[in-house]
Amino acid sequence: MYQAVNAILEKYDADMGASEAHGIAVGMLCVEVRVDAANWLHELFADENDLIDDDKALMLSLFDRTRELLDPETEEFSFDLLLPDEDERLGDQVEALRGWCQGFLFGVGYAQTSAEWPGDSAEVMRDMIELTKIDSDVEGEEDEAALIELHEYVRAAVLTVRDQFADNKDAQIH
Repeated sequence: MYQAVNAILEKYDADMGASEAHGIAVGMLCVEVRVDAANWLHELFADENDLIDDDKALMLSLFDRTRELLDPETEEFSFDLLLPDEDERLGDQVEALRGWCQGFLFGVGYAQTSAEWPGDSAEVMRDMIELTKIDSDVEGEEDEAALIELHEYVRAAVLTVRDQFADNKDAQIH
């Protein structure tokens, strides 16, 4: 899926790669699970109407699948970040994680208009900002292990943010 999404973004001269695009989707969905996929496409492409049907269908499929995986009713460990395969160069994997975090921050900011950050989400946002500064000049098993740890942290952090916003919405409704 990563390669296919990246190819579509390159084909239409989007200003980002697959990881950042997925981060935007996840950020938007964490704040508002019912957000319209059209809003996401509008952020990715200068003119989403130029997308051919197959490309649009694949992008919408990614968005809908991400929405499903972020649903609190779904098995929580099935959600993952859209990143390059582990056989890609380590520096490229780190760069993709950085881009994913940038996208996530943008997506949350897109959907979160209030200055109020529920629960632990403010701390997670600070951590995500720090991860956008990560150095991609890496090599070796130690850096590879660190990347795996960061990947798992970000994955868990996303679920924390999702839960914090969901709990906050529930509190506002009652």
